Amino acid sequence: MARVGSEGTACSICGAAFPAVAKALGLCAACARAGGGAAEDLVKRAHAKARAAFGLSPFPPRGGTGRACRMCGNACLPAEGERGYCGLRVARDGGIRHLAGTSRGAVVEFYHDPLPTNCVADWVCAGSRDRGRNNLAVFLGACTFDCLFCQNAQFRMLTACLAPIRRPEEIAAAADEATGCICWFGGDPSAQMPFALRASEIALTSGRSKPRICWETNGSMHPGFLRRAMDMSLSSGGCVKFDLKAFDPNLHLALCGVSNRMTLENFTYAASRVGERPEPPPLVASTLMVPGYVEAEEVGRIASFIAGLNRDIPYSLLAFHPQHAMRDLPATSMRQAEECREAALGAGLTRVHVGNIHLLR
Repeated sequence: MARVGSEGTACSICGAAFPAVAKALGLCAACARAGGGAAEDLVKRAHAKARAAFGLSPFPPRGGTGRACRMCGNACLPAEGERGYCGLRVARDGGIRHLAGTSRGAVVEFYHDPLPTNCVADWVCAGSRDRGRNNLAVFLGACTFDCLFCQNAQFRMLTACLAPIRRPEEIAAAADEATGCICWFGGDPSAQMPFALRASEIALTSGRSKPRICWETNGSMHPGFLRRAMDMSLSSGGCVKFDLKAFDPNLHLALCGVSNRMTLENFTYAASRVGERPEPPPLVASTLMVPGYVEAEEVGRIASFIAGLNRDIPYSLLAFHPQHAMRDLPATSMRQAEECREAALGAGLTRVHVGNIHLLR
């Protein structure tokens, strides 16, 4: 008897239901990779539904005639009065008007965590040895992806209301003498890099704490922003943590709504700079192990890509918890985690870690 997904949902194209098919997508991993018109329709429908409640464009707009936005790899070209994919830009008079995410202000929340904290890189970063100090966690309220499995989907509420808006000086001032790290996450820094870079610059030059600057990102920002982020992390002792969602372009499109081209290009650049400071590692990769979609086969592809650049780049495999539009999927199993770990090691990586083990079932 064929095994089925967590609620028995079958793929709308091939009818398969094992190992898991999310109802919101209605598409199995194999059919997502194969692509085609029917798969594209399902993908568009899933992301349109996930974003409609927050007034966000279902896909990066291309209907404008002015200049495209260059903040990230989506290169939105919205029509007059239309917002870009991240929700923070709007077309006005043939140009792009920034509603937030500039060097003057951003949609952001922040708080302090005691070190060591629950960080993707906690097993290799300097912050894990910085007991008694704190991490300034800066949660950015916008994103350049639309991951159906998003573990921090609440950022969309901030995007929808464009609040709270903070100035970079406020973030820098929150980095006091006890602050060992500033970690930019969300959402994603990619949509608001000018702000994050400016606030980090102020914090590093204010003479108060000299924190490490770290980033958790999908890596889709304009390459110029990434270069500056790498400079700051390398000089301050921090790191850039790339979340590599999937390697196959069609599967990535199905799960995240947009292309992974810029992410892979930016990761390749970041990997070229690892030799500037081997320890603590300035670049860390991570992947969420999504049952039915990002399993050993896909992890093996991602790991082969990383190993082809530098086999010593740390790679963290994160356990999935049912969230957002994929609440009907099961949590990552111990078996899936071990298979993914073996696939990553088999691809040639030397530093592989399984995180969020408390979520494994």
